[in-house]
Amino acid sequence: QVHLVESGGGSFQAGGSLRLSCVASGVTYSTMGWFRRAPGKGREGVAFISRGGGSTSYADSVKGRFTISQDNAKNTGYLQMNSLKPEDSAMYYCAASQLNYPGFGPSFYQYWGQGTQVTVSS
Repeated sequence: QVHLVESGGGSFQAGGSLRLSCVASGVTYSTMGWFRRAPGKGREGVAFISRGGGSTSYADSVKGRFTISQDNAKNTGYLQMNSLKPEDSAMYYCAASQLNYPGFGPSFYQYWGQGTQVTVSS
C-alpha cells in the first residue's frame, strides 16, 4: 500500500523558516514534488526533485527562498522554506511520480499525501 505522509506544517511568522518532510512507503518513484493550494486558489506546483540525479526545479514564486532535497535511503523528501511570506500560507502536499520529468503538472503525479497546513502571519 502506498503512503506519502507530510509533516512539519504549522503557524509561523513572516520572515521565518520551516522544513516540511514527506515520507514515502510502498512506492518506487522517480520524482518527488511539492504542491500547495491556498484558499480560493488552484493547486500550484512549488518544487520537484529527481530521485536519481537530484536535479531540481522551482516555481518562480519560491525561487531563492525554498529548497527541495531528499534522503533516498529514508525514502524521504524535504522542503526547506525560508523567508516566509503570508502568501506562502496554503495546504502543502507532496506527490510522487514514476516519470523522470513530470514537471509541475499534477496529473503526472500518481501518488499524493494528505497535506500539511502552513500558515504564515505578518
